[in-house]
Order: sequence, then structure tokens, then C-alpha cells
Amino acid sequence: MGLVSGTCFAEMGINVTCVDVDKTKIENLQNCILPIFEPGLEDLVSRNFKAGRLKFTTDITSCFDDVEVVFSAVGTPPDEDGSADLKYVLAVAKSFGQNIRKYTVFVTKSTVPVGTAEKVRAAIKGELVKRNENIPFDVASNPEFLKEGNAIDDFMKPDRVVVGVDSAQAEELMTKLYKPFMLSSDRMIVTDIPSAEMIKYAANSMLATRISFMNDIANLCELVGADVNMVRKGIGSDTRIGKKFLFPGCGYGGSCFPKDVKALIKTAEKNGYSMKVLKAVEEVNEEQKSILFRKLQKHFNDDLNGKTIALWGLAFKPETDDMREAPALVLIDALLKAACKVKVYDPIAMDECKRRIGKSVIYCSDKYEAVIDADALLLVTEWKEFRVPSWEVLKKTMRQYVIFDGRNIYDRKELKTQSFDYYCIG
Repeated sequence: MGLVSGTCFAEMGINVTCVDVDKTKIENLQNCILPIFEPGLEDLVSRNFKAGRLKFTTDITSCFDDVEVVFSAVGTPPDEDGSADLKYVLAVAKSFGQNIRKYTVFVTKSTVPVGTAEKVRAAIKGELVKRNENIPFDVASNPEFLKEGNAIDDFMKPDRVVVGVDSAQAEELMTKLYKPFMLSSDRMIVTDIPSAEMIKYAANSMLATRISFMNDIANLCELVGADVNMVRKGIGSDTRIGKKFLFPGCGYGGSCFPKDVKALIKTAEKNGYSMKVLKAVEEVNEEQKSILFRKLQKHFNDDLNGKTIALWGLAFKPETDDMREAPALVLIDALLKAACKVKVYDPIAMDECKRRIGKSVIYCSDKYEAVIDADALLLVTEWKEFRVPSWEVLKKTMRQYVIFDGRNIYDRKELKTQSFDYYCIG
């Protein structure tokens, strides 16, 4: 989020310095070696770095002579109780207070619970008191709505830009900053700070709710003999509902939905309220991550010992190498515990998988190598290259013709004519 935001601002002609405490990461970025995979980002970073609009440093003290806005884009991982851990956000706020020299706006871009801005403000004031300084500053909230795999377009052509402020000066500066992105139409929503903080959590929780709701419907469709794809089309044609985020699958993952749902549940509890719907959303999603394994167990009559299972897809979604909370991790763990031999392939996330689970699985160079001698194929992530495989190649290489489609991208009738046992969601 920080790298994408900084690079896109630089693309619009704004001078940006990206700061990180990781010296290796900064040195790599100075050589245009990126720590993440995001389509289109490498070219943007290279172009703006060479143009001098985008700089990278570990020295935060060097940035404050001319800076007008400081964005905090650090992580807010879930704490042990599920609440958002704010230690990195508050650490940045303290550094800000230790180094500002003139009026500057501190903008929280990280996803943070309602009330964080006041904690940030207190941390900054505390450092200014230690310095015996009375430098003016403002705190603002500017939550991001970037989809991994489409982050550049989301930033350049935003559905909306939410800015929470409590001063006219901060509003004016933030409006000026985002003006280049608003030339075709004004999509900036200016709110009070608590509302801006809540909007991000509410948006992600609503999307997560739609996913879990549709997975619940898909599971019931399977039991009663209904076609979930027909049901999806039927309800999605209602303009009050819409067609997006109604695709059943093997659960959501990633850096946002799981932790944000947990954090909002915890925020409610701290305020004496129970988010019953979101608790159910979380429960459904955790169960859904095991649905392919349960279907596999049933097909093989609970005898998976020694079976060779191929997985297509490891990242939590296409166009990213992110495996945080990925269904593939839950699935691999269950398969290994069942004494399966697991062969995996993902176009981008292989190195990330190796970093996370090491050599417990067999890493393959392409999708067809993964299915050699496989007793079953599990489609976990709907990468484009998996959409139209050669069924003839699969039949020549697989030991048994069994496919478990965790994203419902294949046609049941076609697979039947190809002599495959086919299982999908719903």
C-alpha cells in the first residue's frame, strides 16, 4: 500500500520519499528490486525513481525540511485477541513528533480502529512536549481501497477517496494532493476522522459478508440440488444486490478481510456490543477453507494415505504473491496431516510458499508437471492460465481423473464428457 501510493503520487509529478526501517528493502528499491509483486508497479517505480520524483531512504530525519504531508502506511496486524496492533502506527507518530519542523499533516493510511487518530495525536504531542516545541500539525485519516493485483488502477482511477479531517487547512492540503486524480469527476468524500476510520472496516466487512453468505448458499444448494451459478445470476440481476462478490469458492484470505473482520468484532466488544453477523461471517469462512479437503475425503472414503494430490494456485487470489490467510495453506496442512504427497504450482507465489512452509511439498515448474501421477487435482486460485487446460494432457498424466474446483471455473458437462469426476462449490 505504501509503495503503490507513493509511486502513484510521484507519477502525478509530486515529490515523494518512501521511508522504511528495513535497510535491505530500501537498497533493493534503489535498484528497482521490489519486495512485492503487483502488475505494472515495477515500471512505474523505475520511471519515477530515474526522474528523481521518487526516493527511498531509511533516514526519516532527512525528509522533514520541505515535506507537507506524511503518510503512515505501516502494518496493523491482528493482536493475540484479534484487535488491531497499533504499535507500528504509534511508533511512526512518535518519529513524526520528534522530527517535524513546521506545519505538517500526519495522515494515517493504515487500516486502524475508530479512535486511533486521537492516540496518534497524543503520541505526537507527547514528543513535541519532550522537545519543548509548539509546532502546529494536523492528523487526518485516508483509508486505502486498493485491491491486490489491481492496485495501480485502483489508485489512479479510484471509486472514491475518503479523507477524514478536523481542520480546514488539512482539508485544503489533502484536496490539493488528490486533485490530479479527480480531473474527470470529483470522487473525494470528506468526513470527520472517526467516520473515515470506520468506512474502511465497514467496506471490507460488507465484502467479506457477501463472500461468506454466497458460500453458505452454495453449500445449501449442493444439499437441495439447486445450481448455485443460476442462483447467483438470479440474485445478482437485482440492482439492489448487484453481481459483484457473489462467487462461491473455498474461502477468502489476504491482508485485509480476515484481520479487518476480526478487528471490527473486537472494537465492538470493547464498546459493549456484539457483531453477531460478522462473527458468523468469520465462522463460515474458516469452515469454507476446508471444504475441498472434506470433498476429497468423501470421494476417497476417508482413505487419503499415500495419495498424490496436485494443487493449482497458492496465493489467496490471482495477480499477487500474497499468501496471508490463503485457503491453500489450510488445505496443504490438512493434506500433509492425512499423509498425502502434495505437488503444487502457482505462477507467482512459489517463493512465498517456500518461505512459509519450506520443503514439505513438491514445487513444480508448471501446471502440467504438478498433475503427473496425481490422484486428484485441486484448483485453489483462479489464475488465467488455469482456465482452459488441456484435458487430454491431464488424462495422459494423472493417475486418476478427479478434479476439485474451488473457484467454480470449469464446466461440469464438459468434464463429464472428458470422463472426469468433477466436484465444485455448490
